[in-house]
Formats: sequence, structure tokens, C-alpha cells
Amino acid sequence: MSEVITPEIRAWVGRVEQTPRVEVTRQDIIKYAVATEQRQAKYLRGDEAPPMFLFGALREVAPIDALGPDGLAPASMLPELPFKRVMAGGTKTRYTRPVRPGDVLVGKRTLADIYSKQGASGPLIFVVVEIQVETEAGEPIMQETQTRIIR
Repeated sequence: MSEVITPEIRAWVGRVEQTPRVEVTRQDIIKYAVATEQRQAKYLRGDEAPPMFLFGALREVAPIDALGPDGLAPASMLPELPFKRVMAGGTKTRYTRPVRPGDVLVGKRTLADIYSKQGASGPLIFVVVEIQVETEAGEPIMQETQTRIIR
């Protein structure tokens, strides 16, 4: 297999992107809990956020015409890759503590690795992104490793 990861692509490994600073309100949590049909009272009262609350909370709001076919804003941390079809390759998430009203959250995304493998239908590119979320005071909230497969 010829190498699909060029030195220019490999040079992107280690890039860091800060997420928006987010001040979490009880109302934000309640709205999310109702919209996602949560059943537990602690979520519906807004005492703590359901785990998936962070998925959207740390994303910039983008106009609809700027979204891709998957409904997400284009990935700013990825170099131009020779393949375009993106698939989920897995996610490992560890929560240290719940998000609560009054928390001010900050985070960062790090492009941890880009590598290739030969698949049954040809070469595949694996992109690994690590996400860390903490309070503004430095208390860890969540660590996540996402893998995307591009073919």
C-alpha cells in the first residue's frame, strides 16, 4: 500500500483547538433534558446535566448553510485528506463528575494521531481526536477519545 499520510498531513498531529467558554445555567440543563426526553428528576430539575449535554454545549453555533451533510460544522482541525467519506470509528468517554448549574466550562480538542491501514476495499485513514473538558477553575469534567475513519 502506498502511504496516504503525507508529511504535510502528519504535521497536523498535535494541533490544539480551544472550545468556546460555556456558562451553564439551570435553564440550559432543563431545556436539554426536556428536548431529549430525560426521565430522571435530577435532570428535569436542572440539578445536573445528562452526560450527552456536553456534545452540543461545546460547539460554536453555525448558520445552517455552513453545516455539512451530517449537520455539523466543518472540522477545523483536519488537514485536507485524500479521501472524503467519514465514518465513526469509536468513542471512549470518561466523566469525572456531572455538569452542574453555575459551572463555567472550558475545553480543548487535540488532534492526537493520524494513521492509515489497509482495509478490505482499500486504504483507510484513522483520525484520533482527544477532548478534555474542565471547569474554568481547572476541575476535570470529561475526557474523550474519538476515532474517525476516512475512506
